[in-house]
Amino acid sequence: MGGAIRILIAGLIGAILGLVSWTEQGPALPPPGAGAVTVSIESNGFHTDLVMDRAPLVERGGPLAGRVAALAPGEAVRIGWGDARFYVDQTPIMGRLPDGARALFKRGNASVLMLSPVARMRPVRDPERQVRIRLSPEAFEALARRIEASLDLSGGEPRLVATAPDGRTRFYASHETFWIGRMCNRWTAEVLSAAGLTVHPGRAPVAASVLADARANARAATLDTGPPGD
Repeated sequence: MGGAIRILIAGLIGAILGLVSWTEQGPALPPPGAGAVTVSIESNGFHTDLVMDRAPLVERGGPLAGRVAALAPGEAVRIGWGDARFYVDQTPIMGRLPDGARALFKRGNASVLMLSPVARMRPVRDPERQVRIRLSPEAFEALARRIEASLDLSGGEPRLVATAPDGRTRFYASHETFWIGRMCNRWTAEVLSAAGLTVHPGRAPVAASVLADARANARAATLDTGPPGD
C-alpha cells in the first residue's frame, strides 16, 4: 500500500510540475518598430485587464471597433473578460461569495467581454500591478482579432448584456465559457499569446503570473515597459 501511495504522490507531483512548466509560444510576429502600439496589462491583485488607446482599435474596423467607437469619451479603453454574473455584479463581494463559488465550480458558465472608456493610458499606483508592452502593427492586429473572437456574433452583431452603474462600462455576450479551469487571467494569457508572447497557461489563474510572463517578454524583446513617451 505504501508503495502505491508513493507512486500516486509522485504522479501528482509530476502532473503539477508539468502544468506549471507548460509553455505556450505565440506565433512568430515582427518586433515593434514604426507604428508600434502600446498595450498595458493591469491587475487589481486578482483579475487582469488590458488597456490600450482606442484609435488603433477603431481604425481596424469590425464588430469590436464599432463597440469601442460607441463608448463614452476617453482616449483609451479597458478590456476584460469574465463570468456573466459575478463579473458584472458591482455589489460588495462578501454578499456574493455563493455566486463566486458557482462561477468557479460549475462548468459552462456564460461569459462577457467588458469595454470601458478610460481618459488616457497612465501608470497605476503600484508598478508591480502593471506591465506595458509595445507591439508591432501585426502583433497588435493579432491581439485585437483574438479579443474580437471572444464576442458572441451569432446574431450578426455583438449583443449588449449589461451596463455598469457608471453608465460608461458595457458588457457584451461572449461565446466562451467561464469556470475554474478557464478564468479571466487565462483569457488574458491567451490574448497575449495570440500577439506572439510566450505564456505559461498552467500558471495563468494567478494574476501575478500573467504579469510576470508579460514582463519577461518585455525584457526579452527589450520592449519599453514604462509610461508612453518615456
